[in-house]
Amino acid sequence: MFIEVEVQESANCSFALNRVYSALADPVPITWVSAPGPLGDMGFCEIIGWSIEGPCQAYGALVEDSGEGQALLVYGGDQGVRLRPWGSLAPWSTENSEQWGEPCMLLDLDVQRG
Repeated sequence: MFIEVEVQESANCSFALNRVYSALADPVPITWVSAPGPLGDMGFCEIIGWSIEGPCQAYGALVEDSGEGQALLVYGGDQGVRLRPWGSLAPWSTENSEQWGEPCMLLDLDVQRG
């Protein structure tokens, strides 16, 4: 099974991306990840998908990462994913400087398992 991630440049993410990943498991809905923030510091983040219509579901799937083994692919809508610090009560918005967008993320499984 393959997962194609196609993301358009937008207010959420400043560049387009089109990649295909070899999935080792079916995608599952996710609402949080342990990921680097905008300054590179690791922490728990809430996550959603972002589309031309606004917020949507984000998904995680175990994929093959060439040269690295396996990784967690995190992806969302046609404009990527949007993250905010854990516990933030701010509404999801591309105008909020506390939040940031990514086209998708390949995360280390060991970090996600704790």
